[in-house]
Order: sequence, then C-alpha cells, then structure tokens
Amino acid sequence: MTNIAFNKSRDLFERARKVIPGGVNSPVRYFKPYPFFVESANGSKLFTNDGNVLIDYCLGYGSAFLGHANPKIGAEVKHQIDKGNLFCTPTEKEIQLAETCTKIIPCAEMVRITNTGAEATMHAIRLARAFTNKTKLIKFEGGYHGAFDYVLNKAGSGAATKDYTDGILTESASKTITVPFNDIESIETIISKEENRDDIACIIVEPVLANTGLILPEKEYLNNLRSITKENNIILIFDEVVTGFRLALGGASEFFGIKPDIATFAKALGNGYPISLIAGKREIMSGFAPSGLVYQASTFAGNPISVAAALKTLEILINEKNTIYPKVAITCDKLVAAIKDIIHDKRLDVTLNSIGSMFQLFFSSIPVRDYDSVKSTNIQSFNKLFKVLLEENIFIPPSPFETCFISTLHNEEDIEKTIDAYETALSMVMKS
Repeated sequence: MTNIAFNKSRDLFERARKVIPGGVNSPVRYFKPYPFFVESANGSKLFTNDGNVLIDYCLGYGSAFLGHANPKIGAEVKHQIDKGNLFCTPTEKEIQLAETCTKIIPCAEMVRITNTGAEATMHAIRLARAFTNKTKLIKFEGGYHGAFDYVLNKAGSGAATKDYTDGILTESASKTITVPFNDIESIETIISKEENRDDIACIIVEPVLANTGLILPEKEYLNNLRSITKENNIILIFDEVVTGFRLALGGASEFFGIKPDIATFAKALGNGYPISLIAGKREIMSGFAPSGLVYQASTFAGNPISVAAALKTLEILINEKNTIYPKVAITCDKLVAAIKDIIHDKRLDVTLNSIGSMFQLFFSSIPVRDYDSVKSTNIQSFNKLFKVLLEENIFIPPSPFETCFISTLHNEEDIEKTIDAYETALSMVMKS
C-alpha cells in the first residue's frame, strides 16, 4: 500500500479551525481526522498542498463533468473577465443561455437563471405554491434540495449524518411531508388523506437520488409519479442539480423520457462555476417577478462570468454529445464491472449501484433502494474503504451518503489505477 502524508493539510486545518466554524465552509468537506487541502486541479486530478496527486471521483460533487480547469471554458471566462465581471443589468449572453436551455431541456419553455442549486429549488417550490395556491409539499427520504428549513426533513448529503434541526422553524417544516423513495403506495396514501387532498402544491424529487449514495428509480416509478401529480393537480419538480446535463444533455427528463412541470439545474451547467437555473412551463414560470408576484431576486444572478462558462459548457456538450455521453458511460461501466468482479471473487457483502457516469458502493448484502437501506449499510467499513483509497491516491466523497462521478477526462490509466486501489482497499476492509 502507498503511504502518502498530509502534514501540511493538518497544519492548515489547525489554522482554519481558529477562524472558520469546524475548519470548513461546508460540512461535507470534513472527515476525520482532518480534510486535505487542495492547491489546484486539472483534468481528473487534484493537487494537494502536501504535493499529492489524487485521481478525483468527487469532481465538485458532480460539477466538473468536463474535467477540472477545462481549457476551453477557462479561455471563455478569461475573455469575459477582461470585459467585466458584474453589471447588474441584462446582457445578451443571458438570452443566449436561456434560448439554448429551452432547446435542450424537455420542460423548458422559459428559464430563470440563478446562482446555486439551493436557490433554484427554494424558488421553484415557492413558484409551485403560488401557481397552485396550495401550501404543502412532498419530498423523499434521503432527497437533498439544499439547506433551507422546509427541505431538511430526512435529507441526504451531509444532513444525513446527524440530526441537524437547530434553528429550523417547526411551522415551516410542518408543511413538508416526507415519504420513502421507490414506494408509490405511500404517495397515494398521503395524497388521499382529507387534510392533504386539496393542499399539496408540489412533489420535489431527485429523479435519481444522488445525495443518499446513489439510488435508482425502480421501473415505472417516475412514470407513476408523473401520472399521480397530473391526476391531482400537483406540480412535479425534478431536482436535476446533480443529474442535469450529466445523465444526458436534457438531464434525467430526457434519459427517462418524462417531462416534469418544473426542473432545477446547477453543478454541471457551468462545469463548476456558480450558476443554476429554474426551467418550466411558460404559464408557471410567468409567475416570477416582474411579470408575476413571486418575488425572486439576486445581485449575482446571470453574472457574465458564470453565464460565459455555462454557454461554453453547453456548446461543448451539444457539439460532442454523441461522443461524450457514450464515452463516460463506457468508462463508468468498465470501472463498475471490475469492482463487481472483485466483490464476487472475494465473496463480499457489498452492493454497487450505477447509472451513466455515476456510481456508489455500499457495504450491504441487500439491494439499496431507499434511504432506510442506505442507513442500514456498514458505514464503518465504508469509512475504512475511503481511507485506504486515499492512501492509494484515489479520492471519492468521504461518505456513503454521496455519489462518485466520472468526468470526460478520466482515462484508461486512471481507471486501471482505481481498480487496483479498490482491490487493495476491499481486501484490507475484509481483513479488519
């Protein structure tokens, strides 16, 4: 096993803890005993302050689909920087981005450009409430839609590791109904209750749960969800912050052939630059101010830097879609198949879920299909796996409640090194 050191990162973390709560600016970045610090990134690699080179399967939690420091996107951003970075007035590029998105996103008749995934989902829910004149929403156990009051009920990502309820207004959370994923009967039961029948504004769902490890929708589940929402005049929101532009050019909606009423996007839209958007039907989207009475505003929304990055990202994806999407799927399938062979040969109680360019391994002998089944996996074994992989210069998200991602720049050498690392790590976990 390779032995790599993170001594400088340890010192940096001690400095950070004195001035930053917990030493990190997002809890998902922390792991014991301390996280490593990154100086730069390029392609499929992270370069730490300690001088280590890591093959990256976190990729900004799925953002860097076209690889870190993509030169084509970088050149476009540098060109825009010379022109200015914030005007707080409309720009033609915003129109170009909106026009492009309406062509490739199945439900997008209009779009509103925002900054983060959480901002997009928060305002999408408000928009649905205004359009339906209803108050309640349904979300799913393990679904993560941002860190705001009414979507943190049994949320995924870092919120799955502890009961993070401090500061949350109970009156806000009381309007949120949380149900199990892949259980259509629970949705039907909730909607049929008298107190809910005429007051459910929307159902918000990650069409592929990617913040609870990786959980795939079972056959016909999304189709049934679409049918139920139509029958009951409920807005269906696809949270495609992770799957958008990664699972397919038109996201999970294109991949599964299902059109929601509203969809939210972020991460891969700008290949890591801070940008997101809300897309949906014209009659619903027109509710946003100034054309409607749903107030959504932001100084940084549609800023030229992020819009330039998004335009170039989409240009690449559109021009090369027939190459990019099959390539990343084949790369992911090769890695997943090899890890499954290791699991089979070693007779391990391990489950591996994957779709497109996304995968995650769970220490469980049963299928992982919902939040409870992820919670029941052996998290201690996963933590050991993470540490050994890191020793082997492989970085995956440090939690089974996250997802691993492939970029277009992961090559055969990366995959072979990763396969070897997983074999070493799984062997060591089995012995411990």
